[in-house]
Amino acid sequence: MLSEPRAGRLAAWGNALLAGLVSPDDAVLAVVGDDTVHRVAGVPGEPGPVGLTLALGRLRALGVDGLRVALPAPGHPLGLSGPPEFNARALEAREAVVCRGAALGLVPEVSGVGPAGDVRVEVLWHCLPVREAPPADVPSLGEAERELAEALREATETLTRLDVAGSGPVAEAAVAAYRARTEADGEVLAPGYPQRAVRVLELARRVGALVAAAQGTGHGGAVSASEMAARGAALRPVERTARRAQVAAYNSVVEEYGGR
Repeated sequence: MLSEPRAGRLAAWGNALLAGLVSPDDAVLAVVGDDTVHRVAGVPGEPGPVGLTLALGRLRALGVDGLRVALPAPGHPLGLSGPPEFNARALEAREAVVCRGAALGLVPEVSGVGPAGDVRVEVLWHCLPVREAPPADVPSLGEAERELAEALREATETLTRLDVAGSGPVAEAAVAAYRARTEADGEVLAPGYPQRAVRVLELARRVGALVAAAQGTGHGGAVSASEMAARGAALRPVERTARRAQVAAYNSVVEEYGGR
């Protein structure tokens, strides 16, 4: 499922902070979410890891005026621009934030601390050099919305033929759980984002919920190896399109005010 990436929260609320739409305390609170603490290592001018508030302030002083999201997957460097060292770290984490205005990027390292049943999640963001170039394979919001609607239609038709369409009780439960989380989380994006970005991100997450449900082995009638392979082939393009739409939504406020 396309859950909310930490890179998405950092970029969205970091952009709102850079635009002066939220306070540093509110931005950091939203970024940290249910985690225990977020710190940033490798910030230029800082000898060791620092808190998010100081890190974002330092990045702004270095000329950063926008934050973009990257959600790469094997064979798909979505949102990345290099160098290879940064891309490899981002691919391992499956997410990253790329700064605009300074050749820097941030990759999260997530760790759990504490005994079973009382694990505290800590995140250390590694600030690393990046190549200043257009991000790979990121569509505009309009393109993302059209592609997502088409991919959803095609995948639904294919999965219907396989009797695993996102219309059974498992899929319905997945979408209901997604909607409950959305309502509990409140805002889908931070202040300053266009309504179209909110709509695209909501649709991308809903598609992710349907994809996750269709991938479940207990849903539908596709049980043979060939049917499972057909199901996977139908889901891969729509999952890829949903990730592209997700990145387009998070990055839209940066693209709208300054281009790529």
